[in-house]
Amino acid sequence: ADLRRWKAIALSFLIGAAVIFLGCSWWQTSESGAPVWVGYVRAAAEAGMVGGLADWFAVTALFRRPMGLPIPHTALIPNNKDRVGDALKDFVEENFLTADALSAKVREAELPLWLARQSVEPGKAEEISAWIGQRAASVVADLDPEEAEHFIRTQVMDRLAEPEWGPPLGRLLEGYIADGKARPLEDDLIEWAHGKILSMESTVVTAIDERMPGWAPRFAREMVGEKVYTELVEFADEVRRNGNHEARLAIRRNLSKLASDLQWDEDMRGRIEGIKQEMLASDQAQQAPTAMWRTVSTTLIDQLNDPESFLRQKITAKVKELAHRLLEDSEFLAQANALVDKAARYAVEKFAPE
Repeated sequence: ADLRRWKAIALSFLIGAAVIFLGCSWWQTSESGAPVWVGYVRAAAEAGMVGGLADWFAVTALFRRPMGLPIPHTALIPNNKDRVGDALKDFVEENFLTADALSAKVREAELPLWLARQSVEPGKAEEISAWIGQRAASVVADLDPEEAEHFIRTQVMDRLAEPEWGPPLGRLLEGYIADGKARPLEDDLIEWAHGKILSMESTVVTAIDERMPGWAPRFAREMVGEKVYTELVEFADEVRRNGNHEARLAIRRNLSKLASDLQWDEDMRGRIEGIKQEMLASDQAQQAPTAMWRTVSTTLIDQLNDPESFLRQKITAKVKELAHRLLEDSEFLAQANALVDKAARYAVEKFAPE
């Protein structure tokens, strides 16, 4: 509406100038003649009329062809939009998207402080967590499964196959033994054996009965079986109670020997490498990247989209913690401002033309 109104006003001035010009010209050519001032008015009207037509042509010629006529040097913007765009890009880049100019604006805005004040308002941290979760879930969903599986295969599975497994496993076991962390394994093994023996009474008695001579009396065979089982239970109880029982010492010696063999025994290392190759060549290992990515991506997307999930709760808590620290720790706020300024400068230096 404003455009139409101003175009009507401009056209009215142009028509008015034309009417004055024609009226003054007619007056000057009449038999009675015209006063001198009429010539000045005619010249002013003529100048206004010519200026108005020139401005109309110039402005119209920028955007389209006047009255649709193929006049040269018209419709300049449509015909040169790429050059205009490049020139505008250069102008903006050179005058506004400079590192110093943007850095000054970023420092003036104090983005970390603004974000912190927003985050401590009720419900804002949850909104930010939801926004982060939605964007992150979209990124995960948009990843090409084949590329993700290729990454897992080359960066995880192939790298897992490169080193020899024996020496690292030996050093790990050796460290566990030295730190006393192998003792729970020893206790668990003995507890398992003790429980197993307690449930094997009938099995032991039957096994002894089957191996006794057939001519031996039935009660004698049962007595022998029960005696053997009782001795086994007492032995297991003693091993369980005595921290330095010979059986325990034997377990420790064997664990130490295993740790040493894994590092230095060629046969043991060769066997471990054989096991490794069989494992990695199995169908399960070959299909592992697909299964891993499917599981990881599905779990991540579910966690990121669920406001009650552990991951979303963790993001919310982290946002609140970060916001309070920014508001309470001036040194940390200064570091955050410096980091944002550095990021802005980096973005300008790398991506200003784009």
